[in-house]
This record gives sequence, structure tokens and C-alpha cells, in this order.
Amino acid sequence: MKSRWATLLLLCCCCLGHGVARTWPRSHQREAAALRESLNRHRYLNSFSHDNSTAFYGLNQFSYLSPEEFKALYLGSKPAWSPRYPAAGQTPIPNVSLPLRFDWRDKHVVNQVRNQKMCGGCWAFSVVSAIESTCAIQGKPLDYLSVQQVIDCSFNNYGCSGGSPLSALSWLNETQVKLVEDSEYPFKAENGLCRYFPQSQSGVSIKDFSAYDFSGQEDEMAKALLSFGPLVVIVDAVSWQDYLGGVIQHHCSSGEANHAVLITGFDKTGNTPYWIVHNSWGNSWGIEGYAHVKMGDNVCGIADSVSAVFV
Repeated sequence: MKSRWATLLLLCCCCLGHGVARTWPRSHQREAAALRESLNRHRYLNSFSHDNSTAFYGLNQFSYLSPEEFKALYLGSKPAWSPRYPAAGQTPIPNVSLPLRFDWRDKHVVNQVRNQKMCGGCWAFSVVSAIESTCAIQGKPLDYLSVQQVIDCSFNNYGCSGGSPLSALSWLNETQVKLVEDSEYPFKAENGLCRYFPQSQSGVSIKDFSAYDFSGQEDEMAKALLSFGPLVVIVDAVSWQDYLGGVIQHHCSSGEANHAVLITGFDKTGNTPYWIVHNSWGNSWGIEGYAHVKMGDNVCGIADSVSAVFV
């Protein structure tokens, strides 16, 4: 077994929505019960596997959490409260031809998967990761920018208790805040006081962003990915607690958004086309920190709320 949880876990997380801090007592009996529940859940989830490409589920770093604990820590209790933007404000998507496979990682413009730990800051990780990649696509160094700065300073979000990627992007766009390097303002997995920097401080500010609803239009979404860079998306990730690999096709819904991630590519070369999804739960989760989600059916609501960043 991996290291034991502390007797009291102070849970101050939700990824999307206004979360409430909770305390979960830990014990050997509680962990054992959660593990038994996990094993039963894995059998059910794996019963839907019909071929080698279908997602498979099993023991991972979240197996000692009950579903309630997992949701409170990583997913929150409410759907995304992100604003909706009119089509008139969207950047038009070029009509590019789509290859069978594309991944921005092949261009060396995507940073390694980071770990949000017990901070519900997925909304900030997804936005900052998109900005890092967009800068690198334009020929700038691929640096790690400060997620903690967004967690502490984005006044229209709730730090480690949750937030919306669109609200964070709106804040960055309106204030023209410069994101500093992670080494200058390191991640500490808890809320802190906002640190302010002089105008002369080097950093990255965004020029604009666009928000889209691509449900029923995932080829257009793929064109946006090719044209603009990795995309921030909001998904239903309840079943991701147990994910080990393969293509996610079941066990999640549209309209139940609770987790923000980054799409870096897609693959249509096999029988089941899928999106390549960069998560923020460390590289020991899933496929070295990534998930594969089926394209074309809005699986997990992956096409409902999509954002592109411009720097």
C-alpha cells in the first residue's frame, strides 16, 4: 500500500464550482472499506470493455478514497458556473485539413504533467498550461509559469476551493496581469495572499481568448486545436478516479462538468478515434498523466465548454 492518509484530511477542494472545506477522518478500517468499494467499482466499470481500445480501470493513487472523498477533493459539488460568450466574440476557425493524428507534444511545446495535489486548482492548471504552450508555439521558451499566482490573485475564483477556467481567462484578459515563472511564485497547494509585481517584472500576459461550444462539431474543435494550440476544456471526470488506460467511452456525461483539463492532440488512426488529454493529477495517474477520450460523441461533455488562448 502507498503511504497512509493523515488521521484528518482537510479537504478544501473542488475543481469547478464554489466548494466547501470538509474533514474526512481516516483509519485503517475506512481505507479498507474504500478499497473494497474500489474493487467492486472496477469490476462494474470493466464489464463494459468490449475490445482492447476501451478504457480499463483498477487500483491507483485514488483507490483509498471513497467516491465522496474523491469528488470533494478533485471534482467539487456543482457543475461549472462558467459564463457563456456570444458567437460574435469568437475567433473564426480556419478551415484547415485534418491529419489522422496530431499531438502538440510532438512539437515540444507542452510541459510535463503537474500535480495539483490536494488543491482544487485544476481550473488554474489548465489555463496556465495552455498559456505556456501557446507561448512556445510562437517560438518563446517553454517555461513553467506560476499556477499559484492565478490561484491567489484571480479574484473572481475561489483558489483551492474551485474556479472556472473561463473566469480565470476573463480576469487575465481584463487586468493584463503578467504571469511570472513558477520559480518566482512556486506552487504550494494551498491558498495564499496575492503577491504583486512591478510593471517592469518580466512575465506573460494574454492578448485574448475565445470560448466555444463544440458539441456536435468535434471536427471543428480539432481544427481549432491545430490552428490555435492546446485547448482548455471542462469535463465530467467522476469515473476518472479509477482510470488506468485505454479510451474512455462510457461512465461519464455531458452537462455534468466538474474538472478542467487540456487537450493537446487527437488520434484517428485506430478503430476508436480519441482526444489526447493532459491532466493535472501527476504522471503516475492514467497514461503517464494523460487520458484518452473518444472523439465524436461528446464523451464526458468534452466539447461543451472549450477555450483557446492567444498571447
